[in-house]
Amino acid sequence: MAGTFWALVPPIVAIVLALITKETYTSLFFGILVGALFVGGFNPIASLDTMINDGFIGAIADGWNAGIFMFLVLLGIMVAMVNAAGGSAAFGRWAVKHVHTRVGACLATFLLGVLIFIDDYFNCLTVGSVMRPVTDSHKISREKLAYIIDATAAPVCMIAPVSSWAAAVSATAQDLDSGISGIQLFIRAIPYNFYSLLTIVFVIALSVMSFDYGPMAKAELRAMKGELGSLGNEDEQSVPGASIWDMLIPVIILIVCCIIGMMYVGGFWDGASVIDSFADTDASVGLPWGSIIAVMITFLYLICRRVLSFKDAAGCITKGFIAMVPAVLILTFALTLKNMTGMLDAAGYVASLVEGAAAGLFSMLPAVIFLVALGLAFATGTSWGTFGILIPIVLPVFANNQDLLMIGISACLAGAVCGDHCSPISDTTIMASAGANVNHIAHVSTQLPYALTVAAISFVCYIIAGFVHSWAICLLVGAVLVIAVLFILRSRQPKAAA
Repeated sequence: MAGTFWALVPPIVAIVLALITKETYTSLFFGILVGALFVGGFNPIASLDTMINDGFIGAIADGWNAGIFMFLVLLGIMVAMVNAAGGSAAFGRWAVKHVHTRVGACLATFLLGVLIFIDDYFNCLTVGSVMRPVTDSHKISREKLAYIIDATAAPVCMIAPVSSWAAAVSATAQDLDSGISGIQLFIRAIPYNFYSLLTIVFVIALSVMSFDYGPMAKAELRAMKGELGSLGNEDEQSVPGASIWDMLIPVIILIVCCIIGMMYVGGFWDGASVIDSFADTDASVGLPWGSIIAVMITFLYLICRRVLSFKDAAGCITKGFIAMVPAVLILTFALTLKNMTGMLDAAGYVASLVEGAAAGLFSMLPAVIFLVALGLAFATGTSWGTFGILIPIVLPVFANNQDLLMIGISACLAGAVCGDHCSPISDTTIMASAGANVNHIAHVSTQLPYALTVAAISFVCYIIAGFVHSWAICLLVGAVLVIAVLFILRSRQPKAAA
């Protein structure tokens, strides 16, 4: 079954069950079980051993995953301390006075998401914790908040030259014989990353036009009636003497410390340039490195401010951990499922499909690559793994055509981001749900029509790009299509859903 279509069956089972049952944990578990049975040849003992040792234990023991788990817990502790000190409540009161409209709240969330472009995990949880009081005050659903967070996480990181994503792409392409360095290839591919760029256009236009469609419209109607979709357990308290700075200072400290942490791990203090330090960094080490320092500084700051006692601050350690248990659990299951698809060589199967299509569809190949990358990222839940597989295939195909090379690489990256954005087993999607504190499947089902709308327009742009070779023309066409589609959808939308 390895290296065949059957390798894609486990994630398909998990995704279909999740969308039907709206239950995440059991759906992922059944996908893992199917994968373990395939790997173990349907032998019960071998399959159980595969699921436990190669699956769950392998996911938890992996150094990268362990670092991300640590980062999640530390952010949970940070959020718990800020909430207990009254910082979130104070920020909410400030936001009510200064952000006067729903449009303003959506655009403020979008802007903060764009500003935090260093890493998608960091983006999701930081933007979520900061903007929840703002969006809640304007009765914006948590599903809508989760979508804006998700839309400004991976898509923005993928077009930021200084980010963990730029580092991952650069590392993938660095040692390949393309004639240019990995970071240069990444930067030159940015204008053709239509999905990421058009997602930004889509979010801004949707916010300004102030309407929604599909399941999101229903979620927004419920929010207007007071049903925001929160999972609860946020424990935002009004503390005498607390101010907006009790939220802003910890967040600023966290951002600065995480940037310094990633630069340190990347060798900045050993003589590397800023760009090289981000290209060589390891986010799973740099983010925990920075966040643990930020937590310690915030711990002392809030105690010195006398808005939090030592006992209450210490109690936030367990509260923060407990708050992140659902996200850690879902992420563990998703990573275990990825291990199953890896052992079944799903990537090799998809790679063979791309190589087989390369001969007869040269000008159409960027559009084909976009769809293949989207499908692979959706099925496996990993955008980094997707472009890590496809970039070495794309580079030789377009070795003698520099224009199509950039378009092909961009199509690969855009498809990986799109699939990651859509997939219920994607770690970034899980983080967006955690950041907004909303049911994970509710987030996936409400954002899927939005992501697919931009994906369809991006596919059209890659068809045009394969023949025109002009990013400006294609991007202009894409932006016009995005706005036109939204106007058409709004004209067909009942007034009550607007």
